[in-house]
Amino acid sequence: MDDLRLSLLLNAVSPQVGGVLVRGEKGTAKSTMVRALAGLLPSIAVVDGCRFACDPAAPDAQCPDGPHDLGLPDAERATRLVELPVGVSEDRIVGSLDLERALAEGVKAYEPGLLAAAHRGVLYIDEVNLLNDHLVDLLLDAAAMGRSYVEREGVSVRHAARFLLVGTMNPEEGELRPQLLDRFGLTVEVAATREPVERAEVVRRRLAYDADPEGFAERWAQEEKELAVRITAARSLLPSVVLGDPALRQITAVCAAFEVDGLRADIVMARTAVALAAWAGRTDVIAEDVRTAAQLALPHRRRRNPFDAPGLDEEKLEQTLEQSAGEEPDGGPEDDGPGPEGPPDGGGPDGPSGGGQDAPEQEASGEGAEAAPSRTAPAPPQPAAPAASPYRTRLLTVPGLGEGAGGRRSRARTDSGGHTVRAARPTGALQRLHLAATIQAAAPHQLARGRDGRALRLRRDDFREQIREGRESNLVLFVVDASGSMAARQRMSAVKGAVLSLLMDAYQRRDKIGMVTFRGSDAVLALPPTSSVEVGAARLEQLPTGGRTPLAAGLLRAHETLRLERLRDPRRRPLLVVVTDGRATGGPQALPDARRAAQLLAAQGTAAVVVDCESGPVRLGLAAELAQHLAGEVVRLDELAADSVTHLVTDLIRSKQKEAA
Repeated sequence: MDDLRLSLLLNAVSPQVGGVLVRGEKGTAKSTMVRALAGLLPSIAVVDGCRFACDPAAPDAQCPDGPHDLGLPDAERATRLVELPVGVSEDRIVGSLDLERALAEGVKAYEPGLLAAAHRGVLYIDEVNLLNDHLVDLLLDAAAMGRSYVEREGVSVRHAARFLLVGTMNPEEGELRPQLLDRFGLTVEVAATREPVERAEVVRRRLAYDADPEGFAERWAQEEKELAVRITAARSLLPSVVLGDPALRQITAVCAAFEVDGLRADIVMARTAVALAAWAGRTDVIAEDVRTAAQLALPHRRRRNPFDAPGLDEEKLEQTLEQSAGEEPDGGPEDDGPGPEGPPDGGGPDGPSGGGQDAPEQEASGEGAEAAPSRTAPAPPQPAAPAASPYRTRLLTVPGLGEGAGGRRSRARTDSGGHTVRAARPTGALQRLHLAATIQAAAPHQLARGRDGRALRLRRDDFREQIREGRESNLVLFVVDASGSMAARQRMSAVKGAVLSLLMDAYQRRDKIGMVTFRGSDAVLALPPTSSVEVGAARLEQLPTGGRTPLAAGLLRAHETLRLERLRDPRRRPLLVVVTDGRATGGPQALPDARRAAQLLAAQGTAAVVVDCESGPVRLGLAAELAQHLAGEVVRLDELAADSVTHLVTDLIRSKQKEAA
């Protein structure tokens, strides 16, 4: 909580830091602390009557309500905290054409959005990870440039949009993409304290607030006033703070040592270090400022893939700061030495890689033969094989046109984002007006309706609605065969690498994921449907293998899981990905039962893809038969990579040529 408090205060002192992303589990008072910040910010002077909160001392030359003369009367108001709901639309964020005035008066007027309301204030996004990607891009671009650009519905507007951006999220509900994480200046991790005394104090204060909100606020009013005065003083001191060359060298050395992409991290660290010095009442930046700035600005920028947890190696940070503190600007090659992390050979024979390679040989040796189970006993699970390196996979989609939550996988009708494909008469309540089509439908009837001014005469059947098409996210349910036929270590590593690649693809396309595994005599729901691919990757890494192949049980478990999910979220279409070689063991009815289970899924209209893991010169083709019963497609494991699509097209062309010959 101390880091969260400090990050919010630093952004209050210097909004150029770039905002803060608060990551933490539910119930950790993230939203409470953010909302409390607005009360600490000093009031601002605004041009009286300006909807865009222009500063009377330096009004925006491009303000839509301008131009403002310097002699205009001004007003003073409290700094605003503008909250952005998860279901917000794009036109509500950036603003749009004032339809009422356009249709009634025939004038083109702009209705400001939430970005205009947040100018010179705080823009708070709760559950930012659940916001549609194109909306997050729009918000972060405005925050980075300090200006909102609106080009839509015949409106061309520019206005200032400088605000303190604060987002909160629960990582269990899904992650932000790395390129979006990078746009937040600072990030902090919050968690509820495990100390009973501290937890009791939190509960005590909450109960006191519920009993007497005004009295509780009055009790802490003096402390809040002192904090607000300190923020104002730090803002005044900020222009006088000097970032010297030694501190700047430390900043760039730390960013280089942690291999962060681009130079945004260097700039954010520099601004944060300056704000830290101002907050401490100093005019020079010291090494402690650089250390704290690195701890706040770098953890979320070090991620290389969605499964890397944010974090910073404190020992490496200290070593880098010590080394860079003694360097001269023109340091020669003699200053370069081996890195603090030792040789880059990936570990010795006692390390993780060495131990992992030796394990199968030790198991296969004869030293433990007397402890081997009898042939009639069920085979114990084999040690979990490591996953191969992930890669970019082919795009797997659900056929047809859906109406689910925004994403990047399957085609869908959408109310936000995407593009307009046509206009149509609304079948129910008008959701999104297609202005041009409405005017075009009404124009031929204006003389007959007695139009005598600039305003249009409209009737209900003139209105046209935008039909927009974009992409939706889906529920990708993996059904993974973990039986003995898949248990060859090299083969299972390739299978896990393929599933890991599909998990990464699902993360990038904003899908929900779930995982069913089957082995031995039953199937289990290893991962209930969730938006957190990190959990899925962890469950996959620990997946044991061995035993029989209850394929029917796996498919039936998938059927039940999808049935329940349709009740919870009926608009989200599922995509079933079955990873197997198609074998089914456990009795003479094993294969017929699997076929009936597949047909049951197909009867429900479940889109399915079978990833064929069969290898070797002799192939039985059972996975392809399973795909036919599922009414889906089959993809061989070695054809799953995106760069194999060209080979698939080439093979298809050759087969067609052979048929024609």
